[in-house]
Order: sequence, then structure tokens, then C-alpha cells
Amino acid sequence: MVNKKTVAVLTGGGDVPGLNPCIKQVVNRAVDEGWRVIGFRRGWAGPLNYQHEDPESWGHWVIELDKNVVRAIDRTGGTFLHTSRTQPSNVKAKDLPETLDPSDYVVNAKGNLDCTKKVLETLEQLHVDALIPIGGDDTLSYGARIHSEGFPVVSIPKTMDNDVYGTDYCIGFSTAVTRSVELITNLRTSVGSHERIGVVELFGRNSGETSLISAYCAGVDRAIISEVPFDIHKLSNLLVDDKRRNPSNYALMTISEGAMLAEGQIVESGEEDAYGHKKLGGIGLTTAERIKDLTGQNIIYQQLAYLMRSGAPDALDRIVAANYGALAVDLATKGATGRMVALREGRYTHVAADYTTRGLKRVDVDEFYDVDQYRPKVAHVQGKPMFLY
Repeated sequence: MVNKKTVAVLTGGGDVPGLNPCIKQVVNRAVDEGWRVIGFRRGWAGPLNYQHEDPESWGHWVIELDKNVVRAIDRTGGTFLHTSRTQPSNVKAKDLPETLDPSDYVVNAKGNLDCTKKVLETLEQLHVDALIPIGGDDTLSYGARIHSEGFPVVSIPKTMDNDVYGTDYCIGFSTAVTRSVELITNLRTSVGSHERIGVVELFGRNSGETSLISAYCAGVDRAIISEVPFDIHKLSNLLVDDKRRNPSNYALMTISEGAMLAEGQIVESGEEDAYGHKKLGGIGLTTAERIKDLTGQNIIYQQLAYLMRSGAPDALDRIVAANYGALAVDLATKGATGRMVALREGRYTHVAADYTTRGLKRVDVDEFYDVDQYRPKVAHVQGKPMFLY
């Protein structure tokens, strides 16, 4: 078996619809090329925790993948390999696997352990010739780190925020917007029946694209995005006017979880994860309470959260996921590594694996957002790519 070249695949960060179709295509194409395929379970935790001498480690942290194993996985959302937010170059001593000796690893600038050496040892022990990580900025930035250590990597971008720098599209975005539009449309029933102001909070840390595009597609009254701090008094007045003008006497708005009041900070809670992020969420509730205090209007607040990325992928995410998987395998088997597959201006391509570390992908506010009216502004689309980037 080890005489065959081996490609490994893993999924890290938040789950999105489209991961399973992507994994399936990676496996099918690699097998057709005569390569063996293994899957690391639970993201970067797989190669970090795998113990070559422990028989139970196989199956728990690593599994063999073939066409039969992945035959039906594309029928459901999420990732059958499971996921985590493990960052092997930033492991707290208390989280280090018991089988590892802390003295074997370098202490990083944060005082935590850089266990990259262990990940590289695992890849060598398993005779992996190329690694395909599927994830967002954080997962892929560590993939770029592995490549910088000399290991062949081809990355695949996924995030329902659509915020990976270097690509116009990430697996999961279309389904997240589709799901959000459906739920927002359904919520009109209750908001309209009770003549209230509806505040819908959507995922989106650095980029407000899900709030912007969902609001645009669902035809809501106002949309608050991560890129533009907002004035709660101005927003409240706009919504009251929207409600008054609506024959059904209600108003609806969306808000990104990473949005910020003009006079305040973003709403975070809990400890930082391995990538330095605290849990976002709650700005919608804060905004809803402030609107009620300022206007006296009753509010319906709804945090869509994981419902945005639940269930099976839509057709677009199935197509992109499959094509990204196929392109990644094509690159890996031809030795064109250190790359990230991408869509740019409607065409499949690839960019440097470390492209994700070169900037932040954010909404083009001047082109697509009315900062005075807090709503999408898509006036001119001729010559624009499909996803308005």
C-alpha cells in the first residue's frame, strides 16, 4: 500500500454545506489517478494527536478513504471527517496530548507550544506525499505554514462568510445565503403579524457579505455590516420610518455578528481560541434592546447562527465543492503544490497558499453599500463578477 503515492485530506474550522461533496471528489479523483487517500479526523487535531505506535490511533484520528467509503457522504451537510479549531503551532500546555512531552517543542511568542514538528512527523510516518486542507483563513494559514516547512500542500477555501482572501468564492457561502433568505422570509410571518421590528443576526466576523447579500436577496429594510460602525439613533429612526411606510406595519433588518456600534466595541465572550478569536454573537440582541428603548417599539430578535450553515448544500455549493476538489487533486498529483484553489472573476484558478495571510477580504463599501441609509447599494453590475467582487 505504501508503494502508492498518498494524499491526505482534512477539514478545519466551522462546518459548512459542501465539505462532504468536496471530500468525495478529492477521493474519487485521487483514486482514479492511482493515489491512495487518507483522511485526518477533527482537522489539525488529527495529525497532532495521531500516535504511530498506538493501533487505536488509526480509525480515531486517521482513516482510509476509498470510493466506497465516500459513496454517499455528499447527501448530507457538514463534514463526515469532523472538525476542530486546533492550531498545532499554538497549543496550550494543558491541551497537549498526554503522549507528547512539552520539552520536545518550542515555546511560541504567546507562551504556548509550537507542535509543528509533531505534525510533520505524522505526515512522514504515514508516507503522505501531499496534503489537502479544506478550511477558512485560520485552517489555511496553518496549511501555508506547513508548506513553508517544505511539505507539499494544496488548499481549498471554505467559509460561509466568503471571506478568504485571494478567492471570490468559498465553499458554503451560497447555501448560507440561501438558508438565511429562506429563514428571513419565513420570519416575516411573525414580525408582520405582531407589527414589530425584526432584528436578524447573521454570522460574519470580518466581512459583512452574508448580511449584505442576504438582505439584498430577501429585500429587508436595513442591513448592518461588519465594515461600517453604525449609529443606533439613526438606525432606529430609519426603522421606525420603514415600519410606518409598510402597509403591514413592520420592518426588518439584518446585522453581522462582527458589527460594531459607533460608540462601542464588537460583542465577544469567552476565552480566545487557538487562533486568537473570542466567540462572537450578541450584537443583534444589544441592538434590538437599544432600538426598543429608543423607540418604544416591540422587537423580535432572531440569531440565525448555525441554522445558516445547516443541512445539505445547494446546487452551487455542490458544483464549486466538486470542482475545487478536482482541481486540488490535479495540482497535487502534478506536483504543483504550495497553492490554493480559487475562483477569480468567474474562472477556476489557483493562487499561492499563503495568499490568505496577505490581507482581509471585506465588502467593497463604496461600490455595494449605502453608509447613510444602512442598506445594500447595487446600482451597476455590468462588468462585475458573479459575486460582486
